[in-house]
Amino acid sequence: MIINKFDYHHYEREHSDGSRKYITPTGRLYSVTTILEKTKPDEQKRALMEWKRRVGEQQAQQITTEAANRGTRMHRFLEQYLTEDTIRDPGSNPYSQQSHRMANLIAEKYLKPNCGEIYGNEVNLYYPDLYAGTTDCVAEWQGQLSIVDFKQTNKPKKESFIEDYFNQLAAYILAHDYLFETNIKTGVILMCSQNYELQHWVITGDKLEYYKTQWARRVEKFYQLNTSLR
Repeated sequence: MIINKFDYHHYEREHSDGSRKYITPTGRLYSVTTILEKTKPDEQKRALMEWKRRVGEQQAQQITTEAANRGTRMHRFLEQYLTEDTIRDPGSNPYSQQSHRMANLIAEKYLKPNCGEIYGNEVNLYYPDLYAGTTDCVAEWQGQLSIVDFKQTNKPKKESFIEDYFNQLAAYILAHDYLFETNIKTGVILMCSQNYELQHWVITGDKLEYYKTQWARRVEKFYQLNTSLR
């Protein structure tokens, strides 16, 4: 169950021109995911274009949409677990049943044995004048205040393929530390594939500091490319 230790607030979101913004006390701020998408390295762009060419635009769109929907359902079940300490029955929909099983695996394998106090889920955060975003969970992970994000994947991932997930963690940690005067030293990614294979990553110490620096560079690059936005 969630303990209200921090004074979290909900901020409305708006979408325009392929970008997401949050309406925060310091104005409309671009989302973490938008900044990462707009500053994607060239090699990632090439790899994505090659994949679309290989499978075809229509098939690529279908795969992307199905993955997004599966991830949304999985997140909703995990929200239930965080707020109610249980995951409700998924009903007869096979897609819902799949996401339900994925969420249960994450809860049983990772959350129950590692998470102590839970302080928030779907937590809106922002760094004044720079960016905003939503982290899946703020909790104690093995006794340490941590940012925890849940991810679904079509197939298991190599760590080199998910660096933007680490950048997300760094962004949320920096924002939380600024807003609430915390000193978060741990970021966690919990992942389940559509075939129910589990993976997790915990970043701390020098690795976390590295991604804080990488994230700061992505933010700087974003505003350099879009000078009129500052």
